[in-house]
Amino acid sequence: MSQTYSKTRTLVECALMIALGTVLANIKIYSLANGGSVTLFSMLPFIMISFRHGVKWGLFTGFVNSLLQMLLGFYAPPAPGLLPLVGMILLDYVLAFTLLGLAGAIAKPFSNKLVGVGVGTAVVCFIRFMCSFLSGVLIWGNLSDGLPAWTYSLTYNGSYMLPETIMTTVAAVLIYKAAPQLFSAQND
Repeated sequence: MSQTYSKTRTLVECALMIALGTVLANIKIYSLANGGSVTLFSMLPFIMISFRHGVKWGLFTGFVNSLLQMLLGFYAPPAPGLLPLVGMILLDYVLAFTLLGLAGAIAKPFSNKLVGVGVGTAVVCFIRFMCSFLSGVLIWGNLSDGLPAWTYSLTYNGSYMLPETIMTTVAAVLIYKAAPQLFSAQND
């Protein structure tokens, strides 16, 4: 297979996964008032790209997805200035979604690929939670209704990220068991 064909195929696959992730992000099991929701496996396409095409492509598709998520659902908090707004954009969107592309790299040290898929998926979902948690503490803390900002952020973000993490990890493991070739590295 030629190098051009391979890169074109990878780019098309990434575009399809971005589209799939966007559709899945709009299938919400439940949503919270100030943002955040449990979706139907919307992180899984970006995690799979990371396994199939490596960290570079995983981070790229996650980044494009972050911009698309921001475009489709940007909710600006009552930020006291430009710095908190930039922090919110970075933590709630750019880093939270881009870092999903690290799943394949996190899974590499595991000799058992099934365990690697499970751990890699769970860890990147946890990283996304940590981005939301930090955003809640640093930016959204004024919504805490008298609770310490870290308690508010932990419970608020945990209420949707924990189910989302469990669902995504279970789905990744089940898909890997049923069709391991979907997680196999593609030669680019």
